[in-house]
Amino acid sequence: MQITAAMVKELREETGLPMMECKNALAEAGGDKEKAKDVLRKRGMDLALKRSTRTTAQGWIGSYIHFNGKVGVMLELACETDFVAKGDAFQELLKEICMHIAMAEPAYVSRDDVPPEVLEKEKEIVSEQLQNIPENAREKALVGKLAKGFYGDKVLLDQPYVRDTKLKISDLVSQAVAQTGENIQVRRFVRWKLGE
Repeated sequence: MQITAAMVKELREETGLPMMECKNALAEAGGDKEKAKDVLRKRGMDLALKRSTRTTAQGWIGSYIHFNGKVGVMLELACETDFVAKGDAFQELLKEICMHIAMAEPAYVSRDDVPPEVLEKEKEIVSEQLQNIPENAREKALVGKLAKGFYGDKVLLDQPYVRDTKLKISDLVSQAVAQTGENIQVRRFVRWKLGE
């Protein structure tokens, strides 16, 4: 299938990624826009993984107050350069993650931040629920239930993005890494709710 300029332009507008990246993804996906988005998402994750060891000494602290004035968030988002921190892609990511935190109420940034005693307690609860499953399948079921249940509810990077549940917050970060060419990391956040 021939990849037209209009197809490339449409994909670029939807993803915000460079024209050549979009053209190559469309070519790889045989002109299918949805498959091309998956190709771009995978490339973004691969790039994020490669860049994840680079130092992130710059960044920005963002804030969000929910429209009702009863929930507020502050978030530290880090990157490699001040130039990227001031850019539109980085600032948009910062805003979107702050808004997501206000609505989704995560407790931890990443799985590494979950205290061992909290994880053990959660494993006990899930193990109790899996007593009727054959023992050889129990470990796999435990891992799956923790990933979709506990981590998906409580860990920011594992949570489905509130505006598009097909994406996780980690996918949003990966897309920003692909767009900016820099390592981007969520460092920490604070969420306040009136009266808590």
